[in-house]
Amino acid sequence: MRMHTRRSVLGASIAVAGTGLLAACSGSGSDSASGHSGHGGGEAPEGYVDPAGKEVAAAEKKRGSGGSVRELRLTAAPTPLDLGDRTVTSWAYGGELPGKEVRVTAGDTLALTLANHLPAATSLHWHGLALRNDMDGVPGLTQRAIKPGADFTYRFAVPHAGTYWFHPHSGTQQDRGLYAPLIVEDPKEPLSYDTEWVVVLDDWVDGVDGSTPDAVFKELSGGMGDMDGTGDMDGMEDSGQGMEHSGHGMDGMDDKAAGSPSPSPSPSGPSRMLMGAESDLLGGDAGDVAYPYYLVNGRTAAAPSVFRARPGDRIRIRFINAGGDTAFRVALGGHEMTVTHTDGFPVRPARTDALLLGMGERYDVLVTAGDGVFPLTALAEGKGQSARALLRTAGGTAPAASARPKELDGKLLTADRLRADDSVALPQKEPDRTLRLRLTGGMAKYDWAFDKKPYSAKQRHPVQAGERVRLEFSNSTTMWHPIHLHGHTFSLANVEGGPRKDTAVVLPNGTLTVDFDADNPGLWMIHCHNVYHSEAGMMTVLGYRSR
Repeated sequence: MRMHTRRSVLGASIAVAGTGLLAACSGSGSDSASGHSGHGGGEAPEGYVDPAGKEVAAAEKKRGSGGSVRELRLTAAPTPLDLGDRTVTSWAYGGELPGKEVRVTAGDTLALTLANHLPAATSLHWHGLALRNDMDGVPGLTQRAIKPGADFTYRFAVPHAGTYWFHPHSGTQQDRGLYAPLIVEDPKEPLSYDTEWVVVLDDWVDGVDGSTPDAVFKELSGGMGDMDGTGDMDGMEDSGQGMEHSGHGMDGMDDKAAGSPSPSPSPSGPSRMLMGAESDLLGGDAGDVAYPYYLVNGRTAAAPSVFRARPGDRIRIRFINAGGDTAFRVALGGHEMTVTHTDGFPVRPARTDALLLGMGERYDVLVTAGDGVFPLTALAEGKGQSARALLRTAGGTAPAASARPKELDGKLLTADRLRADDSVALPQKEPDRTLRLRLTGGMAKYDWAFDKKPYSAKQRHPVQAGERVRLEFSNSTTMWHPIHLHGHTFSLANVEGGPRKDTAVVLPNGTLTVDFDADNPGLWMIHCHNVYHSEAGMMTVLGYRSR
């Protein structure tokens, strides 16, 4: 990722270059005439706000249009990708991994045209943004899928500063190379720092020995007989019949040591089913997929990217977990981190040695750079492998790829230990409505769902604009799940003054309770951000009632 000095960060509202992002021309193609395609081509949902309805337009108007309009063009296409010590063929934005970051200022309007040069339909979801509903990028719910050869212009006001990212919401595409950071700068930035480092974490399987995410999902969907992957008889609940994947369709048992795949062959590459990976931090089973590589900013641990700074520099690191099935425990060797934000929103500063990030989560930290070469290590939690990058402020030999910073085993900070900054703390209020969702399913049938009901675009969990809504997620499975709410941020309700987030981990047999204000009308996804769990059916829809 490119380095931003403090001066360049504040002096430019967007940082793009190369073939991936170009000045946009006006929208073209069947899906981009106005940039607003409605909720997918059908009739407005009876009794609910339409994603392109008047309520959505009114909410967008309130967000303001006083900033600049940033016009960009982005191309999604098959491409070779250099991971550092090997090259693979995958799908990516602009031929880069991660895609080149988009950088705007809060209050701007972003107008980004996505040109689809892929062999499959696609979309763009703007993870964490409270944007207008018809720009949220969920095919079959908020827009029509962007067909091969077509393009679509996403145009929306960007209301909140913070660290965000974007990726498809189509099948398993996010577990290819289709992701990039979205950094929204604060025009009145209160933090003082010298330089900035955007760090994107990922687990990688696509193009390795014939593997693809679609093939991984096909293997996982075959289930594990009477086992749930932890050695327990679990996940045997009746999951109901049928699985409607509107906009999420496919294109196409011995216990082993932690992080080992099962030995059976796969029709497309080796088996990628993970066996025996456990983590106490995650409540047991660490994940479903045995990835051959783990990456920091698109590079393997054997050929890491290098971030250069000066001794004594105050560095803002923006962490993004873009992985499909992996939680990362991250630490910077020889440094203490001060957490300043999670999921884009400020928190009361908290010091830590290490952080745990579920898929979709983001954290901003400040560090004061030491003198030397230091490993930034991202441990694939419970999977026995690591990714890394290097911070270099002086000459000298880099530590070995196998080096494990002691900070990984030091003080660990999780979201429940944070408190929201007073400027963004959700005011105390009794909920007007409580929605209870039970997380169900297991590895035996790979029937992940909410309340045993696989996803359908017709699902509705009703709310009314202006309500304080409480969501209670009860996890009846033996797997951890990072739950993501589109279009809103919530407060962790089980801690006073809990941080504002859009993605949070629900541990096995645990409950997560969150509160949010229903202030962004439309139809919004709630789903597990494990790519394979969501594709199996662990998704549902929050719907605003029309008045």
